[in-house]
Amino acid sequence: MRGTLNSTKFKLGATVHPNRELQKEWKDSGAGNFTIEILENLEYNKDESKTDYTEDLTLLKMIWKEKLLIQKVDFYKK
Repeated sequence: MRGTLNSTKFKLGATVHPNRELQKEWKDSGAGNFTIEILENLEYNKDESKTDYTEDLTLLKMIWKEKLLIQKVDFYKK
């Protein structure tokens, strides 16, 4: 995850991030007005029998979008 976060910050700083809406706001508002953080960790099966976590991640994304909406915090889609 650290690599993904670093890559996102680098792309935004270099003005090459694929999310144009996020890139514009980053440029207009400045990096200091943004927080990029891990909101929750997904627990993986210790026995490794489950390898597809798509549904779990989709559910977590929906939950966090709702939580952030209530808090009036913008959620940027990829």
